[in-house]
Amino acid sequence: MITQQKALLAYADEISRRPGERIEVKVSSTSADPFDLNIVRIRCGDDGPEGPGLKQTIVEANVNGSYPARFQETQVGSFARIDANASFSSNSYTAQALIWPTCPKIGDQVILSHWCATSQRGYALMIQDEKLAVKVGGDDGEVHTIVSDTPLIPQRWYLVAVTFDLDSSLLTLYQIIKESGPELDKRTSIVSASLESCITDVSADFLIAGCPDIDEENNQSVGQLYNGKIDSVRLTGASLTLASIQELICTPRHSALIAAWDFSQGISGDKVLDVSGNNYHGRTYNLPTRAVTGWRHDGSEMNWTHRPEHYGAIHFHDDDLYDAAWATDAHWTIPEDLQSGVYAFHLRQNSEEFYVPFYVRPHPGRPTARLCLLIPTASYYAYVNHHINVDWGSLNEHSSSCFTTLTQADLYLQMQNVFGLSMYDDHNDGSGVCYASRLRPMLRMGPHEELWQYNADSHITDWLEEKNISFDVITDDDLHTEGSSIIAGYECVMTGTHPEYYSLPMMEALLSYQGEGGRFIYMGGNGFYWRVAYSPEFPGAIEMRRAEDGMRSWVAKPGEYHLSFSGELSGLWSRCGIPPERVCGVGFSAQGFNFGRPYRRTPASHDPRCSWIFDGISENDPIGDFGLVFGGAAGSEIDSADIQNGTPSHALVIATADDFGADFHWVVEDYHHAHSAVNGETCPYVRCDMVFYETPNGGAVFSTGSIAFAGSLSHNNYDNNVSRLLENIVNRFLNADPI
Repeated sequence: MITQQKALLAYADEISRRPGERIEVKVSSTSADPFDLNIVRIRCGDDGPEGPGLKQTIVEANVNGSYPARFQETQVGSFARIDANASFSSNSYTAQALIWPTCPKIGDQVILSHWCATSQRGYALMIQDEKLAVKVGGDDGEVHTIVSDTPLIPQRWYLVAVTFDLDSSLLTLYQIIKESGPELDKRTSIVSASLESCITDVSADFLIAGCPDIDEENNQSVGQLYNGKIDSVRLTGASLTLASIQELICTPRHSALIAAWDFSQGISGDKVLDVSGNNYHGRTYNLPTRAVTGWRHDGSEMNWTHRPEHYGAIHFHDDDLYDAAWATDAHWTIPEDLQSGVYAFHLRQNSEEFYVPFYVRPHPGRPTARLCLLIPTASYYAYVNHHINVDWGSLNEHSSSCFTTLTQADLYLQMQNVFGLSMYDDHNDGSGVCYASRLRPMLRMGPHEELWQYNADSHITDWLEEKNISFDVITDDDLHTEGSSIIAGYECVMTGTHPEYYSLPMMEALLSYQGEGGRFIYMGGNGFYWRVAYSPEFPGAIEMRRAEDGMRSWVAKPGEYHLSFSGELSGLWSRCGIPPERVCGVGFSAQGFNFGRPYRRTPASHDPRCSWIFDGISENDPIGDFGLVFGGAAGSEIDSADIQNGTPSHALVIATADDFGADFHWVVEDYHHAHSAVNGETCPYVRCDMVFYETPNGGAVFSTGSIAFAGSLSHNNYDNNVSRLLENIVNRFLNADPI
């Protein structure tokens, strides 16, 4: 078996800070040796054989130095916790829920537990070897288990319950199928056993979707985590009949009722609300998926905000992670005179190193440059820690006609199950990952990594500094929180190479900025594509549902297209009323990860409105027949203009690349039935358009329509026609004269 260890890992509590604000770094290492920490300003992270090289400068900072190392545990997997209460230790009891298990084959999974790991007392309703089971640790010091006689079928609704009657000493386990069908007729099971030991005074929390655990070093955690949906959890201080158990689902009233947790309330947050009147409220941990269909869902409503009672389930996963919750090892207050830009905590320990990127933005209303570089942090979150190269093992071979190359990060992420997944991955139970968080070590985000997202964007900062063009940085997180006011003071706003994930406030901010005369440079491809939401209840996290259409790594389930954070319809922005063509004039048209192509000028490029863009560029020369990303300026993921989709009617397509090969494929949302004319050799829609147009109040928009564009800037020591073209654009856009 191939294994790969990574001893040194870290993350920060924030990603964007202003001068005077504090940032903390949290570090974990499997080595006891001390680690060195330095603040660095990063100009370029591409140290590939043909790249500009790693360009970083150590910043003088009082936090720089050597620190003792320690290993920090991470609680992985989602669950709900209700604080311990004496009422939970009733001599007779019924614990029940509706469940929709997704993978009953993968080990012991606890549905409900009131269990003390130290004393081995209490009870846990669980899945064991594909069957429903209950374990009871009583006052006799023994752990007793009874098991259903019928395996659970994945993705079917069951009523499950355990009852114990002190007077008769009878422990009963109910497994009642709630769906009908020929294959389901024999899936109901009721088994009983005599238990002479009762449970008294168990000092333990009540957990949903997990069970308290303790290791050899006395570290406490939650283990035996459940995969699947849970709905309508009830706890009663009496042994109920099956009829009473079923009645309690819809009518949570009973003289002995202890708690009735209703997950259809508080869907947008982490609260687990008890509607029994006893107020035994709890909370979820590690962002299990909410706004999912519950057992009541009948297809009559697809928006949880309209009928939340149809969405009374939570989908728990054993690999969910929101916040690693490590302790802080060092902190730094940003100096007042520190230049806005791209920075990182650079950690070294023996042969290991790790970067924790962060950004310094200026004080509100006090820009320190005329150009703002908009850092696509939401898209970074969506991609970090992805397992694509392994779990999508055939992608490169089938789509790109090349062999998959595994990096150190690929191997490490595949061999451990600790630091969460990307929005391109599936959970262990096969459901798609719809949340992403920065509160965890983020692999693939830093220098030395592949030319994608963070490292590809460093080609832009490298070029700006090479050309002595001053710039401030603002992140997606800042734009979402503060809106257009945070960019209003800049002559020009420039994006990164792949700003794919955008919230409504971010889209509105860019449109408002453009409407007020701001100049906008879109430096990427496949931008403004997926609709996401942020939540003030979950700082550092975003949510997305892959709904309806698009180039998708997974597909959201019917009825689960609306975001739990906000209630908004998710999916493609083109399906949500603001197509990317309205923001930047172009929209995602094709992708291919093998060969890039150059642009060629169009007749429209000679229009006096835009001919200045090509000053110093030969008439017939291909633009960008070179580059670090697949060898050309137009490549990877590319966009094209389409007036029907929202490209302004006065927009000029000033250059086009359209000679792509069979490795490039037209995006699926733009064709409506299956056929073979969907690649660069057969489909006229597989093209990359460079677009320019004016906006109100003297503004303008320029779009490259290509992720690969920035990879061509440094060619021939920055003396090339791609670099010249962009320099012409930036210089004119920074000129205050109306365009």
